[in-house]
Amino acid sequence: MQDELGSLAAFVAVAQLNSFTRAAGRLGTSQSALSHKIRRLEGRLGIRLLSRTTRSVAPTEAGARLLETLGPALEDIHRQLGALTGAADQPAGTVRITSADHAAETIVWPAVHTLLSDYPDLNIELDVDNGFVDIVAERYDAGIRLGANLDKDMVAVPIGPPEQLVVVGAPSYFSTCPKPETPFELSSHRCINRRLPTLGGASMWEFARDGQPLKVRVSGQLSLNRPELIIQAAMSGLGLACLLRSQVEAQIKAGSLLPILQQWCPSFAGYHLYYPSRRQNTAAFQLLVAALRYHEN
Repeated sequence: MQDELGSLAAFVAVAQLNSFTRAAGRLGTSQSALSHKIRRLEGRLGIRLLSRTTRSVAPTEAGARLLETLGPALEDIHRQLGALTGAADQPAGTVRITSADHAAETIVWPAVHTLLSDYPDLNIELDVDNGFVDIVAERYDAGIRLGANLDKDMVAVPIGPPEQLVVVGAPSYFSTCPKPETPFELSSHRCINRRLPTLGGASMWEFARDGQPLKVRVSGQLSLNRPELIIQAAMSGLGLACLLRSQVEAQIKAGSLLPILQQWCPSFAGYHLYYPSRRQNTAAFQLLVAALRYHEN
């Protein structure tokens, strides 16, 4: 089939230009190779398509009918191929991303909001999911998660600054309960648990001291799976909460939440966009990666 298309394209070029020399130049081949293709095509069809003399080349009656059909068809194919090639270089099409809620709201949405205004042919599908998602199996272009510890076949692009977990409580809570000095004292405090779907239960609170990690399981009357609800509950004095500092920075500055155990809460790698390393990235995807990439000031 591929050889047939090549022979037909060769015939069209010679018939349109009335010259083997000019047709060979257009197609980037030799006159002898061109002549061989057309002889084989005529042999397969059992009909002569070109009349040849020492001075000119012209399509026969059958060749003229074939040219009338093939010419527009091949031109349309070239236009379609050109459009596809151009689309590969233009930010167009759909990019699918899965992200946790905090990153979606604070990092992805501000970038997407600007891109959609500037690139009308760009479509973004953003699925918010706080659980772990297999982006290959679920056919996402990329995912977003904290930290840079990803599979070796993934490319990780930082899209946010370093983060820090912080334990906070309301002034009203500390008016009746003394501030704990170490994570070990949290067992005697009311703590607001956060449930993550991939863990099958409440997540443990993570700390570190002198480079040594420490995980503490806490308990309390309340378990929630949305950070905004956890913040509201902590501000109401219902217990201590463990969240990203960036999630409660405004409340800390306002004094409605007070940070504790800060010496036990080191910084760690922030949000990363990750995607398979073995893929042909579209211009639309590359544009989004560039817009999300984090640059230190």
